[in-house]
Amino acid sequence: MPPSLVLLPVLIPLAAAPVALLLSARPRWQAGWAVGAMATSLVSSALLLAHVWRSGPPLVLAMGGWRAPFGIVLVGDLLSAVMVVMAQSVLLAGILYAVGSREKVVAYPTFYPLFLTLAVGLTGAFLTGDLFNLFVFAEVLVFSGAILTANADDPYGTEAALKYVYISLLASAALLLAVGSLYVAYGTLNMADLAARIAASPAGTSDQPLLGVAVALLLVTFMVKSAVFPFHFWQPDFHAAAPTAVSAMLSSVVVKLGVYGFLRMTTLLFPAQRPQIAPLLVALGIVGVVYGGLSAIGTHNAKRMLAYSTLAQIGFILVAIGWGTPLALAAAVIFTVNHSLVKSAMLMLAGFVASRAPVKTAAFAVVQGVGKAMPAAGALFLVGGMALAGIPPTNGFISKMTVFRSGVEAEQWWALLLLGVASIFTLIYVTRAFMRIWWQPPVGFTYAGKTFAADEIKAKPYGDRLLAPALLILAVLALGLWPTPLVDLAMAVSRWLGSPAPYIAAVLGS
Repeated sequence: MPPSLVLLPVLIPLAAAPVALLLSARPRWQAGWAVGAMATSLVSSALLLAHVWRSGPPLVLAMGGWRAPFGIVLVGDLLSAVMVVMAQSVLLAGILYAVGSREKVVAYPTFYPLFLTLAVGLTGAFLTGDLFNLFVFAEVLVFSGAILTANADDPYGTEAALKYVYISLLASAALLLAVGSLYVAYGTLNMADLAARIAASPAGTSDQPLLGVAVALLLVTFMVKSAVFPFHFWQPDFHAAAPTAVSAMLSSVVVKLGVYGFLRMTTLLFPAQRPQIAPLLVALGIVGVVYGGLSAIGTHNAKRMLAYSTLAQIGFILVAIGWGTPLALAAAVIFTVNHSLVKSAMLMLAGFVASRAPVKTAAFAVVQGVGKAMPAAGALFLVGGMALAGIPPTNGFISKMTVFRSGVEAEQWWALLLLGVASIFTLIYVTRAFMRIWWQPPVGFTYAGKTFAADEIKAKPYGDRLLAPALLILAVLALGLWPTPLVDLAMAVSRWLGSPAPYIAAVLGS
């Protein structure tokens, strides 16, 4: 398999974005082009994953012919390939949702080009082999998402986008300072070369005083990217105001950039510092599960509820990464993939309901009882809620079961007790949301100065389409009923992460 295969998942959406802009005068052609480009990119990502899973060594592409550590490299190893396939699968579903959406922002000439640029930033961040280009791709991701949100139909879209940009500037500054610290200390930014040099000259030596600073700054960076408590405060406003197709991406796969960063930190870059990093990840993960669950119970908006739910679900992943056993790392990968599918589907369903409400909002006061006219959406929401709560036969059950099994194996009894109690919160808020939207009668409400009586509240006969969330929920059920391929893949990723030497050798060519 040629090394250029690792470039295609980045190159295809990058090349497709300007073409999509040229097609803006023909909206249907533009939408079809975006769907085709994202589907083609996903096929190339799947081929990359199949190759590295089957053959083992990663594909390494030296850009411009300059080999690492002197040039820029793209690295398609088992972890990055899994993350890219996961991300692009959900991104394709997001574009499909946008095609069937009635939001005004979808008709803007720049929507699909920016969506493809979002895919470029996320895919490149997973595949890059050096920290500075991780910063570059992360910035592409941030500004694409911010502009898409600023153009949202919601009047608070601009405010939410500005919050996202400001908090992202904090993460960007932390990442740049970490990059500078590591370059001063080790003279390289290639992750494989850094891993080798850090192992040869770890923290605590007199000539490497900046390593601890870099570790702390990278932790802050990835906490912001994955909305980990206490850097979560931008997320609820942002996802509540963003267009549904965009919020479904940001709360499902974009936050996984931070998860990817934590995995690289603890297994490749700083394994010697892992004993100091791991307790922090476990503590923040447990706090996130508790705080996110309680906040989701108390919120007044379905999209905000799901945003806080992401905070809780990311907490499970952090705890598994903190435990760090082979089974725990596999559990983190399984949870990462499964959560991406179910959370994007749930946000699309919330957007679907809002599109048919008397006023386009996901506020519970407005959508209460509206779901009675949408039984198909209710069935999909029920399955998605079961997956979030970890109830069989969904993929969420496989995710939580694997996390709890890894905790038992690691004998983390107190953490398991807290996670078990906090898991009840998920069942409470998804049941509450389902009951209010699909079972309870409508209530009168006042929105933007206009009052609606209870007997005037009826679902609109038109709205967004259910195709994309239905496909995702089908995947949720399929991975719950037949989890073996994903579990086997996650175990392979865990074994790969447990031995960084082959990654280093493949990238440096030794």
